[in-house]
This record gives sequence, structure tokens and C-alpha cells, in this order.
Amino acid sequence: MGKIMEKVRVTNLFDPEKSVEVEAVVDIGATMLVLPENIVEELNLRKMREAKVRYANNKAEIKPVYGVVTVEICGRGGEFNVLGEREGAQPLVGQTILEQLDLIVDPSGRRVIPDPGSPDMPVVEVLCVRACGGERRAELLSWENNAQAAPCMLGGLTAPGAFEREGARR
Repeated sequence: MGKIMEKVRVTNLFDPEKSVEVEAVVDIGATMLVLPENIVEELNLRKMREAKVRYANNKAEIKPVYGVVTVEICGRGGEFNVLGEREGAQPLVGQTILEQLDLIVDPSGRRVIPDPGSPDMPVVEVLCVRACGGERRAELLSWENNAQAAPCMLGGLTAPGAFEREGARR
């Protein structure tokens, strides 16, 4: 497939004047957005925590995680945390960003594109567990085809008897 590069705008959510455009590698084997420390400093991001990172060579290190940034790629945007890497490292966009923004990799064109099934805006699928005849089962529910999906999508607030209650058979 080769290396896929995309222009990505990264903006500090809490200080929108701090914004950069970078040329990032798109890596579906990676998880997060990765930026070198010099860009993290330029964006004036705050360290939120640390995470153990495992590299392709199976080496593991503890790295800082910063937040929060707005990532804009292919006309779509969302908010994400950033994994800090050594200064001068290649910026990288991982699978979590692609999934949340409903973007896919076009291997023949070596580029990132909006999912053809949702060209206008990202589609979010929600997995909801509900009671069906006393049995618990997981289903993908959407607003359009399931009137009972709405309570589940709003954090589990339900009408009496619509979904399994706490303590019911599992």
C-alpha cells in the first residue's frame, strides 16, 4: 500500500489561536494522534497523564499524553488527546481518529477519504445492549430504524420496561 500522508490541522481546543498544519503519516496500525514535543509545546498543550506505548519492534516506553486538540482532516473535525513523541518525530494519525471522523484509507489512491456511505458527515454507530424476551443481546441501533434506540443512546435513560433493569437476568 505504501506510505499515506495527509495534511492535518491541529488546534488547541482551549486556545484556538494556537494552531498548526502538519503533514502526517496515516497509520491504521496505530491508535492515537502522535505529535513531536516541539509541536506540543507550540500548541501549548497540557500534560494530562502518561501511557505505556508499544512500538512495532515490540519495545515499550512510557510517554506523555496531552490534551485536548481539535483535529481537522478531509473537511471533518473532532477532539482528541495527543501522544507526545521525541522532538522531530513524524506526526502520525492513528485508527481512532479515522474511525471517529468516519474516514477510510483508499489504498489505490494512497489517500484518506470520507466513508462513501456517509459523504456529508460522519456517522456514529452505537452498540446498545437491550433485553429481548428475557435474553440480553447486543445490537447496532440507529435513530432512524428503532424508536427504542433513543433512550439507550442518551446514556441508558429508559421508559419503564423498555430495556433490561439493574439486577435482571443476564
